[in-house]
Amino acid sequence: MSKRLVVLASGNGSNLQAILNACEAERLPAQVAAVVSDRRGAFALVRARYHRVPTAYFPWKPYADAGYDRRVYDANLADLVAGYIPDYVVLAGWMRLLTSAFLDQFPMRVINLHPALPGSFPGTHAIERAYQAYQAGQIEQTGVMVHLVPDEGVDDGPVLAAAAVPIKATDSLADLEARVHKLEHRLLVETLQRVLKDGYQITS
Repeated sequence: MSKRLVVLASGNGSNLQAILNACEAERLPAQVAAVVSDRRGAFALVRARYHRVPTAYFPWKPYADAGYDRRVYDANLADLVAGYIPDYVVLAGWMRLLTSAFLDQFPMRVINLHPALPGSFPGTHAIERAYQAYQAGQIEQTGVMVHLVPDEGVDDGPVLAAAAVPIKATDSLADLEARVHKLEHRLLVETLQRVLKDGYQITS
């Protein structure tokens, strides 16, 4: 039976595109029920509309301007997402930390993609920070992980899958970004395939 995914994305949406392609090719037994973005200009929304997927723009600024706490925004965001009846919520380039006001409505059903290995470079600009660490002689590789988001920890939930990306001496930052993104697209789809078929297999 086809599962329902709601994808939260703040930017370009290339990982969303990988999911949409896999669903349409029937490599994923799922459908993207909706795409939600906190940024009006997110190209992820354009991608979704091209594939006739419902979209929603849900900005933080009106809440901030009115003096509301993040949890009020997250609770309302959760209500919006719940209206699409998702089996899983996938964070594919969602650039806002989610509080328990959102996460508690979808226990163990929120899946995040992060462009770093477990325990490394949590938060934003992970690829850039890895590249700088390589140049400083601190690391030889970076990677990608897919993990559950059970609580308010930053990129530290139970790991569903992880894979390394070697950093080459000749790499520019753009070279490394391209290689990481290519792995992201593959690893995210492969992990969702496994989760939708067999449930969770926590690796760490």
